[in-house]
Formats: sequence, structure tokens, C-alpha cells
Amino acid sequence: MDELDRLGRLDDRLLTAVRARSSGPRVVTVARALSRAGEHGALWLAAGLAGAAADRSRRGAWLRATALTAGAHLTSTVVKHVVRRPRPTRVEPLVRTAGRHAFPSSHAASAAAAAVAFGALGAYAVPPLAAAMCLSRLVVGVHHPSDVAAGAVLGALTARAGARWMSGNGHG
Repeated sequence: MDELDRLGRLDDRLLTAVRARSSGPRVVTVARALSRAGEHGALWLAAGLAGAAADRSRRGAWLRATALTAGAHLTSTVVKHVVRRPRPTRVEPLVRTAGRHAFPSSHAASAAAAAVAFGALGAYAVPPLAAAMCLSRLVVGVHHPSDVAAGAVLGALTARAGARWMSGNGHG
């Protein structure tokens, strides 16, 4: 058995375990709502624009943080079309998806980018909400755990790489 087979089996076991422990109606309702809100990064883009409107003295930083979040989402979408990993079949999906490819999770990428970028601006509620968004993708059964992990890493690295630009200390 090669490493990809092992990862696939581990993914299946973890996804099945998450679903088994999170099948209550309240959890599923919240997971579905988070999945809808996170489609195309909408929740995070709206949060960034709200931050820019509310925090006039740092409007530029908020807008750049929002651009980094959108960039993470866009990057994950490009990677998804290159890798073309199918969505899980081990559990029944509880939501519809915008596409049929799973790796990496674009919801996780934009959520992690927002957690890093908006968290740096003092939006301390964003990181726990972003973690819930990532977990929701497993609860609704549309991603393997490795899809979510890869998306989160991609998003966090994107935001971290743009931190100097976001704060206005970078060139450009």
C-alpha cells in the first residue's frame, strides 16, 4: 500500500468519525449555514468590507486583508482544477457544492486567510469562526480531512506571505 492509499483510508476513517459524532440536528443546521455563508468566500469578503467601513483609520489594511483572503480563495480554486480530486463518497453530502473537485477546500483556504489577516487587525472572533467553517466542511461531508487541512494551510500561508503588504509596510 502506498502513501496515497494510506492517506485515503485515514481520510475515510476520520470523515466517518466526524460525521458519526456530529449528526445532531443543531450541529448539521449550523454546518449547513456556515457552508452556505462561506461559498466563494462571501462571509469573509463581507467581513473584510465591514471592517474597512467601520475602521476608517485602517481602511487600507482591511481592504488589503480582504484582497489576500480573496486571493487565497482564488488560488485554492486554481489548485482544485489542477489536482481534480473527487469529493468523498464515504458519506452522503448534506449540501450542494459549486464544483465537483475537493482538494484543497476553498472554504478552508478563505477561512484561514481571514483568520490570519483579520485576526492581525484585531478581529479576534474570526479565528474561532474560521475553525468552525473548516469543521463544517467535514460535517456536511463534502471534503476529506486532508482537503480541509491543505486549504487551511494554503490560506494561512497566503495571508502570512502578504502580511507586510497588508499592513502598508510592503512595496506596491
